[in-house]
Order: sequence, then structure tokens, then C-alpha cells
Amino acid sequence: MSHEFNPTILREYDVRGVVGQTLFPADARALGRSYAALAVSEGAKTVAVGRDGRTHSPELAAALIEGLTAGGLDVVRIGMGPSPMLYFAAATLPVDGGIQVTGSHNPADYNGFKMLLKGRSVFGAEIQALGKRARDGDWSQGQGNVSDTDIEDAYVDRLIHGFDGGAYRIGWDAGNGAGGPVLEKLVKKLPGEHHLLYTDVDGNFPNHHPDPTVEANLADLKKLVADKGLDFGIAFDGDADRIGAVDSMGRVIWGDQIVMILAGPVLTALPGSTIIADVKASQTLFDRIAELGGKPLMWNTGHSLIKAKMKETGAPLAGEMSGHIFFKHEWYGFDDALYAAVRLIRAVTDSGKSLTQLKSEMPISVATPELRFQVDETRKFAVIDEVGARLAADGASVDKTDGVRVKTGDGWWLLRASNTQDVLVARAEAKDEAGLKRLTDAIDAQLAASGIERTDAAH
Repeated sequence: MSHEFNPTILREYDVRGVVGQTLFPADARALGRSYAALAVSEGAKTVAVGRDGRTHSPELAAALIEGLTAGGLDVVRIGMGPSPMLYFAAATLPVDGGIQVTGSHNPADYNGFKMLLKGRSVFGAEIQALGKRARDGDWSQGQGNVSDTDIEDAYVDRLIHGFDGGAYRIGWDAGNGAGGPVLEKLVKKLPGEHHLLYTDVDGNFPNHHPDPTVEANLADLKKLVADKGLDFGIAFDGDADRIGAVDSMGRVIWGDQIVMILAGPVLTALPGSTIIADVKASQTLFDRIAELGGKPLMWNTGHSLIKAKMKETGAPLAGEMSGHIFFKHEWYGFDDALYAAVRLIRAVTDSGKSLTQLKSEMPISVATPELRFQVDETRKFAVIDEVGARLAADGASVDKTDGVRVKTGDGWWLLRASNTQDVLVARAEAKDEAGLKRLTDAIDAQLAASGIERTDAAH
């Protein structure tokens, strides 16, 4: 027995594809076999499995579990819930790893698998190695048992453990994602007044796409906050590992700005500690961490990569522009939007100010959204190297952590290759529009020099 995966589903951070096109139950079964073989080789015996609310998640989870048990692993099913609930299961139950069946923030026809083993994320080269195992049929044999555990209440209790925040009037948007039922239980235990949108789980996402990092998806939340005169609003993606927020005026608090607020109490508790943000984050965040006495560290975009760097540096907090926020301080080090929301309430309370005031006091800058440029997969990383070489020849101030991030008198610009698509991603931030134009012109010039045309279709 062996199995060939469609190569497009073996991605940098997880396995993900379009159900019925690139991803089938047979793939889930084969992934279970390959993961089991890896796990058994490391002495693992038991693994937790969870799933999101997509229409095809039950079928894919069942096939995955068939593969895991045929490979000799015992499986603890935790049922439907957000990805962080599976991470919580892996951290607190007597299991050696965990797999969440989820399409995350992707459209309804996508699904996939996020994998943990022995306290680490399985990503990058390890995912490619699982593909090779399947191709070679290099699988373990066995007959594992399946049991069920309900950890939802334990998870909710842990989310509010040590809560010292105030009572606010908050709007919440679960986006019909897998975090809805947990959110309903959570707000009952929080002080204040809570108004909930779309907590019923619906894998067709009838109201809006479940990705709070795209401003258009926050329209219903902004309206709720405005109509009821709420203090602020919080939104989650399809599997509740990304957070979005708006203040009382409907202004978006972006991922890096949320980290700016969360950093205060963490650095009070742990002075001088390292706080990590990805290369897409604003310079104002790195400056703020330093101002608070912390050590800012810029690292590669990607939740698996950030988690690995946190372990290495002992950082108590990390965050990505995409709304993945990771707490090791008082938590387990994984990205959890529900927990980040609880910590945001606590941090706002701690500041003695409103979220709206905190947003108003942030340094003014103008920034582009993520600009995307279609590029041939074979050229993707080569273009970044070419740009880097030209910048070095010009004597520019360049950070090459993940792509190229260039500092100028106007601000900064970034160009990096996406790990998950055949695109280059750019961002720029300046003090004013004129400066921003100079930065985006510089990006255009570099792309043109590498033969890439900027088209409206690309962004």
C-alpha cells in the first residue's frame, strides 16, 4: 500500500486543499497512516483529534482516524471546536500529539490538517517527509483504540482562569466558525454586557467570509458596535486562531496594534523579555516594545515558524499581522484568538484607558494593505534574491529575516515570497502619503527590474 498526495496540498505550515479537487478522504486516511508511522517512531502512543465546523470535516476526520488507528495509534476524539481547543487538548490531556481537521480562514470548499507531535508543530520539511512516507508506503501497522473526551468546559474554565479584567460592553463575531459554541460559554463567565453575532456553526459561512484580517469581513461587527454604542468589538476566523478587533468608532485595531496593547502587562510581569512579531508588522510595534523595556525580535511570517522561535528564545508573547497571537505567559505558547481576546480585555483594563483612547494614541502612519504579485513558482524565491543583491549593491539598510525589509527615511517596505501560494507579498508603511508613494515606487522599480509587472489583478 502507498499513496500519492496532490503536491499542492503539502504546504509549509499544514496540509490543505480543495475538497473534491485536490483533497479527498483517501488523502486523510493516508495522512493518518504517515503521521502514525512518524509518531510511533518517536515512541508516541496516543493522539487527540478535533475538527472544525465545515460540512466535510466529519468525513475527513473519520478517514484520518481510520489511518491513525491502522498505524497503531490510539485516538482521543474531542469533537467539533476551534483549533486552539485541540492545541489545549494536546497540552493538557495524556496524549503525545494532536491533529485538527480545519480549513482555517479559507473559503468553504477548503479543508486540511494542522498537526502537533511531542510539543512541536509538524511543518515544513516534516510535512514533505510525510508525503514521501505515503509515496513509499513506509507505514507502521497496528490496531489503535478510539475514545471520546469532552474538554470544552475545561477549556472555557482555563480561558478565564485568573481573569482580572473589567466589565465592558463588547460585540463579538464568530463568523459561523468553529469557535461559536465556546464563545457562547465564555461570555457567560465574563463580566459586562455581550452581544454575539453568528455563533451558530455553519460550514457554508452564509454571512461573511471568516477572516477578520480583511476589513470588509468586519462590516457587521462595526455596525453592531455602532448601533448599540459598544466599547469595542472582537472577531474570529473559521477556526478561531486569528483575532480581529474594532474600537468604539469602528476603527480596526490591526494584529500588530493588538500586540502593542498586549505587550504592556506582559513586560510589567516579565521585564526585559523578548517579544516576537513577524516581518509584516509595523515599525511602531518594534519601537513600542523597546520603549516598554522589552527586546523586539522580527521573525518569519508563519505560525509554525513563530512557535519554534518562541521556544528557542523563551519569548512570553508573539504576534503576527494576520491576527495569530501566541502567549507563553500564563498560557501554553500556542496561537489562540479566544485567549487573546480575554487578554485584550485584561490589558485594556490594566491600561486605565479605553480601547478607543489606546488606538487614538498610537503613532500615526499610513500603510498599504498586503499587495500581492503573481509570479511563477520557479521564480518566486529567485526574485527575492535578485532584489536583495541589488539593494546590497546600493548600500541600503536591509533586514533579510524573511524576504527583504528595507528601512528608509520615509519608513519601510517589505517584499517576501508567500510560503503557500505562487505570489510575492509586499507591504509599505510611512509617516505620510507622499512617503508611502516613494516606498511603493521603490517596490515597483525592484519588481520591474526582475521582470514582474504590477497589475491590478494582483492586488
